Amino acid sequence: VVVALLLLAVLTPAGSASAAALPVVINTWAFRTAAETAWRVLELGGSELDAVERGCSQCEIDQCDGSVGYGGSPDESGETTLDAMIMDGNTMEVGAVADLRRVKNAIGVARKVIEYTKHTLLVGESASLFAVRMGFPYEDLTTQKSLSLYSEWLNQSCQPNYWKNVVPDSSKSCGPYKRPEEVTYKEEQTSSQRSVHNHDTIGMVVIGVSGTVASGTSTNGAIHKIPGRVGDSPIAGAGSYADSTAGGAAATGDGDIMMRFLPSYQAVEYMRMGTDPTLACQKVISRIQKYAPKFFGAIICANTTGSYGAACNKIPGFTQFHFMVSSPLLSRPTEQVVDCI
Repeated sequence: VVVALLLLAVLTPAGSASAAALPVVINTWAFRTAAETAWRVLELGGSELDAVERGCSQCEIDQCDGSVGYGGSPDESGETTLDAMIMDGNTMEVGAVADLRRVKNAIGVARKVIEYTKHTLLVGESASLFAVRMGFPYEDLTTQKSLSLYSEWLNQSCQPNYWKNVVPDSSKSCGPYKRPEEVTYKEEQTSSQRSVHNHDTIGMVVIGVSGTVASGTSTNGAIHKIPGRVGDSPIAGAGSYADSTAGGAAATGDGDIMMRFLPSYQAVEYMRMGTDPTLACQKVISRIQKYAPKFFGAIICANTTGSYGAACNKIPGFTQFHFMVSSPLLSRPTEQVVDCI
């Protein structure tokens, strides 16, 4: 029977209802150690929130793809800053930090926002001061790699960057930029400026044996972002969403575009109405496509039965999306792939 179940899990497409089982851990990208860490926490009796926190923390330690944790994605001033959130699908509590500076364990700080404050989101220097009060050490988030990335960018006339309608011409120089005296607005480009490989946020959904849902994210944001920029990752309903009456979802990609559509919240609401997780993910991607057909992004979805799925927007260089799944039907955390739509 066990062999038959494992064979079924291998041969069944991601998101198929017949592959449903609890508990389940699903996370964006092929971040295997994050998946293994979260699954081990559940095996040892930890809570769903514990699993999300530890799993995402593992990516912060591993500097997953250079897009999570310290030493990656320097902003325009060369500094690495972090965004993270964690959500409890039982209580609907959210803890989040954005533009966190000089503290490495962003999702750990986000968890403390839930545990020790009545707030949801803390930002910038004040978030760092809160982290220190909670016992987190100040640490330098700069590495030789991030300094090298920053230096190369400066040497390429600060290209690409995120400015528009400014003088001097932001497509040719480093600035400093200011508003022109006479503004001639160019139509905003809705295609993603960043490459497929420089914004791989970890998003994770954990559903326990009783159907309890937790979710979380961690990222160092868009490379060469304007200082102070916050993307979708720490925003509830955008970066991730958890509701133990329906399911959970998490997004990755071009947060400046994706956050405008609250994709994780929308996916959970589709699942609440009975939509299969795979279709729920696809519907969310299709909705964004209408306004930004060339956006870079993907989403993972799981419902309270343990059924799961994922979807992504097909653009040049990004035709498939890899994600990790841990389930009793799988002998170990397993990388799965979906074709983009």
